[in-house]
Amino acid sequence: MRHCFGEFLVRDWCMDDASSITRYANNRKIWNNLRDAFPYPYCEEDAVSYISGALRTEPRVAYAIATKSVAIGSIGLMPGKDVHRFSAELGYWLAEPFWGRGIMTEAVKAVSEYGLETLGFSRIYAEPYATNPASARVLEKSGFALEGIMCASVFKDGQVLDQFLYAKVKSEIRLRNHSARQNSLEPIRADSFSKPFPRADCMSLQI
Repeated sequence: MRHCFGEFLVRDWCMDDASSITRYANNRKIWNNLRDAFPYPYCEEDAVSYISGALRTEPRVAYAIATKSVAIGSIGLMPGKDVHRFSAELGYWLAEPFWGRGIMTEAVKAVSEYGLETLGFSRIYAEPYATNPASARVLEKSGFALEGIMCASVFKDGQVLDQFLYAKVKSEIRLRNHSARQNSLEPIRADSFSKPFPRADCMSLQI
């Protein structure tokens, strides 16, 4: 994949990216918004291992976000398995000096559309922590819809956190399923239930 926007681009990884990725990824602010599989501190061996794995995967599903000269971030898709094989989870991070410039929004748009139209996925989804509203805004500006909030679903850095669930679905599937629901399902009414559901408020805990 290669997608250019202004002075930046999304492209395949190369082993020469290891040094710049090591420099930028070794940042606790980045680690705080990612899963614990992402190392911190982050060393060059971590970068080499990750890039090597990305280059061995076919089709390619992990890409560098870069300037014309160096990699400044990462974005990729994690394909589902079994009945979820046409869904893929989107993950990404960007070097702190480049935050707030619209780079990630363009990268998310490009990779999600590539996943849906070229790689053949039906659904791309992302699960940012509720403590990361900037990531939620990126997804919304990139055409993702908020499907729900997963309460107390993450334990990260001593905290139990909620997650947002965002998704982008291939347009023809979304329209077909919406039409089927309109034609075949009766609307759910509050008096359909014998008694009301108990209320369960979402909350995050400090541990």
